[in-house]
Amino acid sequence: MPELAALIRDVADFPQPGVTFRDVTPLLADARGFARCIDALAEPWLEQDVQAVCGIEARGFIFGAALAQKLGAGFVPLRKPGKLPPPVLSIDYQLEYGRDQLEVRSDALRPGERVLLVDDVLATGGTLAAAWALVQRFDAVPVGACVVVELTALQGRLRWQAREPLHSLLRY
Repeated sequence: MPELAALIRDVADFPQPGVTFRDVTPLLADARGFARCIDALAEPWLEQDVQAVCGIEARGFIFGAALAQKLGAGFVPLRKPGKLPPPVLSIDYQLEYGRDQLEVRSDALRPGERVLLVDDVLATGGTLAAAWALVQRFDAVPVGACVVVELTALQGRLRWQAREPLHSLLRY
């Protein structure tokens, strides 16, 4: 997908020296590119009867909400701590730069609901693995996950223990 890759900006030494940040904001600012991105993210899931798309804070919200619309599904935000009113379910997880937590409303999903996870970037895989574990607490039916960018050198895909597919549009 060279037309999408051309809209990803590389930022050297961010958020720390030696790291190349893959900035998706130019992609979001390009109407045709963003539409093409959402179409490509949706394609593997069009016949999967997805009922809810769970977007991971923060940029996963942008892609997730648009993807939910495309798939005719609801959108469920997976948030950082303290952003949702109680009651919530939460999970702690390890990041490449420390620890974090995800929360979701305790009534956000129903047992048996078909759920797709979405985020902007797959790096070390901790956030996506945590989101998967959080969604499973609902006895929902996970259909898979998708990301816009996968940083293959960080081997985050190895933390994807699910048998369901994980799709990425761009790999660096």
